[in-house]
Amino acid sequence: MPKWKLLMRFDAAAYGPDAASILALDGSGERLMPLARGRCCSEEARTRLHALSGESLFRGARNARAALSGLYLYFSCLDESHKISQSIKDTDGSFWHAIMHRQEPDPANAAYWFRRLGRHSIFPALSAGAREIAAKYPGARLSFPGEWDPFAFTDICSSASGEAEQAAREIQRLEWQLLFDFCARPATESL
Repeated sequence: MPKWKLLMRFDAAAYGPDAASILALDGSGERLMPLARGRCCSEEARTRLHALSGESLFRGARNARAALSGLYLYFSCLDESHKISQSIKDTDGSFWHAIMHRQEPDPANAAYWFRRLGRHSIFPALSAGAREIAAKYPGARLSFPGEWDPFAFTDICSSASGEAEQAAREIQRLEWQLLFDFCARPATESL
């Protein structure tokens, strides 16, 4: 079964009890984040995350700091996510940084970070998942042919309404789940 299909049943417990209890504060990894201008939706999550480091929360993870940035982003705590992601000098940091700017919304800055990112290992799964999600919303007229295009998705997020907004929020959730999983799991586990 493709990795993205497995994440359609996201299991917050897979990332340890601390991460699971924090994610349980709002949807256990299933929250549909706003496409733009979200506000931190859980002060309790913010407080609990401030008390932890990525390394203590995700021992042995492929990229613990990036996973922590992703947790802040999940709760729309953009300032905290930004502070962490901009200090990570690899593709995972660039990806979280780009998503954060897309949600700000600052599409030009998001595009800069997506250019720095280039390709990412989750792109094939994200592209396949986006096609399936878009098919559930024929009125949205969204198309995701070929490889994942983060620039096209940024454009969609900037102007989506109605069915297209619902589809984009579900695709954004899948993007978050795939990238979070990639960063939070041990490097020895395959995608």
